Amino acid sequence: MNENEIAKIIVDAAYKVHSRLGPGLLEAVYEVLLAHEIGERGLRVERQVPIPIEYNGIKFQEGFRADMIVEGKVIIEIKSVETIQRVHKKQLLTYLRLTEMKLGLLINFGTDLIKNGVSRIVNGL
Repeated sequence: MNENEIAKIIVDAAYKVHSRLGPGLLEAVYEVLLAHEIGERGLRVERQVPIPIEYNGIKFQEGFRADMIVEGKVIIEIKSVETIQRVHKKQLLTYLRLTEMKLGLLINFGTDLIKNGVSRIVNGL
């Protein structure tokens, strides 16, 4: 399964969670429920995955944490805010570069319509 096929399943799962709960909950709640929905669709989901950073030839494990990685191919960053800021997209792009993955989804559950809260971030395409 390629990144685009995985992303379609993720967006469908996000739609289901958002349509049942709406906006306004904590990111951690959406993370748990979205991981459940994605897993129900048969995909492997890892939560709070450490992303190490290398600096001056030294690898530090305390770098970053991705909210979710699906099938080892797509990073999901979850937000529950009124407005996505440029820094949120830059953060996800940094995660993609550090992991050498190609696709990330920034999903903001704080929007009235989830379709307005999904941003695709690509690395090297």
